[in-house]
Amino acid sequence: MSRAPSEHEMPTQARMDLRAARARRARVAKRIGVFVAIALVLVIMLFPFYWMILTSLRTQVDNTSPVPVWFFQPTLENYRNVIAENNFLRFTWNSFVIAALSTGIGLVLGLPAAYSIARYKQNGLALAILVARLTPYITYLVPWYIAFRALGLIDTFLALTMTHLIVGMPLIIWIMISFFEEVPIELEQAAYVDGASKLGTFLRIVLPLSMPGVVAASILAFIFSWNQFLFSLVLSGPNTKPVPVAVFNFISYGSIDFGGLGAAAVLITLPVIVLTLLIQRYIVSGLTMGAVKG
Repeated sequence: MSRAPSEHEMPTQARMDLRAARARRARVAKRIGVFVAIALVLVIMLFPFYWMILTSLRTQVDNTSPVPVWFFQPTLENYRNVIAENNFLRFTWNSFVIAALSTGIGLVLGLPAAYSIARYKQNGLALAILVARLTPYITYLVPWYIAFRALGLIDTFLALTMTHLIVGMPLIIWIMISFFEEVPIELEQAAYVDGASKLGTFLRIVLPLSMPGVVAASILAFIFSWNQFLFSLVLSGPNTKPVPVAVFNFISYGSIDFGGLGAAAVLITLPVIVLTLLIQRYIVSGLTMGAVKG
């Protein structure tokens, strides 16, 4: 009985063809593995959003069914209830005002701080800011509440904006440090020779060259402020309640309005998703440039 020739007994061309076929199969298997891994990650990440949308389009009966209801008659009643009967647009406006103010003030204070750290190597200040950012938020909450209550600032945009700065400003500073470090100091020295002031040099030369980082930091700080819940829960009130806290309107002691909760969650998430899709290239380019520069 004849046996198949081993690879060493094959002609040179046959061995090369066999090795090429094995390499092709290995590449195909690797690609399939990568695609399967990506698909698995996407399913895990996107399924909660998919279920949230389904919940917002189902009735309370379908949402509380012991068996998950996959096929149903969609309804927009939950969205109508959220927008018309729960003053959700007012809450959305409150969130926008707080996020915009905290991001704007964070840029005004954070950009000079990041430039100072980058140019003068103030590593101690950078470490202190990092520690402040990593400290659990609950640590700040009680002192802030006592101080703001004594000053009569509970349920004011000022108090919420100040507390949200602890979320956004360290993020802005740490993103911008690497950008400012890569601006050639010779450009600034040339501007000084021409009679420019430090502020003028910073505004006319340093900031324009670092604009991708400024855009990325601004967007991320805005999103972090928009999603902030803990500070808003304790320090807001009827006049300043933002959307993350307003979701509690659909949770009562005896029951949960799952449809309204899902619709509110969709409305909270939608502006952030639209904003991210519109300016995602600025975020990616800004963070990528910062990573490469750093």
